[in-house]
Amino acid sequence: MNDGDDIPESVRKCLDVLDKNLEILTNLGRELDDEKENEFAPNMKLHDLYDVTQDVAESVKLKNAESSFMRRHVDRNNDSSDL
Repeated sequence: MNDGDDIPESVRKCLDVLDKNLEILTNLGRELDDEKENEFAPNMKLHDLYDVTQDVAESVKLKNAESSFMRRHVDRNNDSSDL
């Protein structure tokens, strides 16, 4: 077996590790961000609360889109390495 044969197996193992840990890391990141977002600023007016609510909703959508993108990217890489 030469070094060229080891590279695809090494890459495959790395992708497997990344795939297994992607969801864990994503959830940890969300939990940390949620803790920051859960801080309440006193004396906010109603329109400020509305703006914050919209910002949080947009942030969650972006995080979900990013997670979905990364999951699809890893899945595509796993599918192409199986060929």
